[in-house]
Amino acid sequence: MSVTENVVEAGGLVAEKRVWYRSTLFNACLIGFVGFLAPGLWNAMNSLGAGGEEKPFLVNAANALVFGLMGIFCIFGAPIANRIGLKWALVIGATGYPLYSAGLYTNDRFGNIWFVLFGSACCGISAGLYWAVEGAIAIGYPEPEKRAKYLNIWVIWSTMGPVVGDAIVLGLNIETGGEGSVGYTTYIVFIALQCLAVPLALALSSPEKVQRKDGSRVIVRPGQSWKEEFKALWRTCKMRSVILLLPIFWAIYFNEYSSNYETYYFTVRARALIAFVSNWICILASQSLALFLDWKKFDRKTRITYSWYWVMLVHVVTWIYAWVVQSEYTHSDPMFDINTPGFTKGAFVIFLWQFAQQNGLNWLYYLIGQLTDDISELTRLTGILRGQISFGEAISYGLNTHDWYGGRAPMAVNTILLGLCVVPTWIAVRNYVPDENAPNADDAVKSVHSESDQQIDTEVVLPEKSE
Repeated sequence: MSVTENVVEAGGLVAEKRVWYRSTLFNACLIGFVGFLAPGLWNAMNSLGAGGEEKPFLVNAANALVFGLMGIFCIFGAPIANRIGLKWALVIGATGYPLYSAGLYTNDRFGNIWFVLFGSACCGISAGLYWAVEGAIAIGYPEPEKRAKYLNIWVIWSTMGPVVGDAIVLGLNIETGGEGSVGYTTYIVFIALQCLAVPLALALSSPEKVQRKDGSRVIVRPGQSWKEEFKALWRTCKMRSVILLLPIFWAIYFNEYSSNYETYYFTVRARALIAFVSNWICILASQSLALFLDWKKFDRKTRITYSWYWVMLVHVVTWIYAWVVQSEYTHSDPMFDINTPGFTKGAFVIFLWQFAQQNGLNWLYYLIGQLTDDISELTRLTGILRGQISFGEAISYGLNTHDWYGGRAPMAVNTILLGLCVVPTWIAVRNYVPDENAPNADDAVKSVHSESDQQIDTEVVLPEKSE
């Protein structure tokens, strides 16, 4: 189906055939659905606690490998994606996830270890490309004034992967009332679903073919050489706002002790239920923040500032509660099933961690999306964001390969990181100056390197009419 509408280009009003699969809504739902199948189901498996395994240490080591490689390929994935195109980067990015699940399956079924590490390495490399481009698509394709809305659509679709995955896990393991690992049938279901993400990614529209509802175009720079791409990446890495945001990149996603916490204190069935509910908590966190970030009653600077206060408040409350509960469990060492008294109290630690983390991630993506309208630069910025988050997760998973008594060491590291991020993040927020007079991309051709020694002029490249 398609309709013909008048759309605005730099030269005025022209007639262009609009097709539904070029719309920002379709592409937001598409990347969300790819996220549903690939990282979404990966998260579902890990939200069960240690990838569904009885002991968390091998999977924590594997995940440390995943995130270490992901951090490298997130950062360097932007030049690759800008050279080969966002569509093909997304396709390649989806290929590693079923290999990761296959590694867990072979370990659960046959007891081998090497394929767990091989699958983790493949997943880390491909996921680096995936996360570099997915965030850029989610915040770069929509109109600037609708970015929080479409970011939320992406998050909802991506979170539905864990919702469905955790429902499958809960259904397959509802009778498993004790400690242990999930049945290997669970892994087979996950592998089959994750394989579907690769052909689905082929339906993504390239940036120059995206049709926004207001007629504005996604800003695309002309193709650069490999050398120019890496020079541009280096300039982006040196931006003052990026450097100031590094501590919060690490702080928000450093908490992989949550996986150990679940395996220490909850049965398989209880972990499956917690994982299922946690996904709805993430959707609630994303939806509530998106409504405020797109609320026109306040100017953009005020929305970003107030939402930053909210993110910090939620994190402080969450960690105070987590410390109180963990201190109690250190002395009593309980094991909770879904019908055990005290289950809700312990589960709320996970729920608050998930709510705080999702709030922080949405806020970071929204802030980064305001720094530029150039999709190539957004790819670099989101790659740096996800890369630093991944490095934090890699170190955190590595830290949690050790059986820390009472979780005091990893929780202390998280608390310290949270404190260290406050001042530099506040400086970045205070220094942010939005262009409130530029609601559309065509009206907001901005220089994105104003903080570096060399400035690059941003260009608008108008594509030829798609047939």
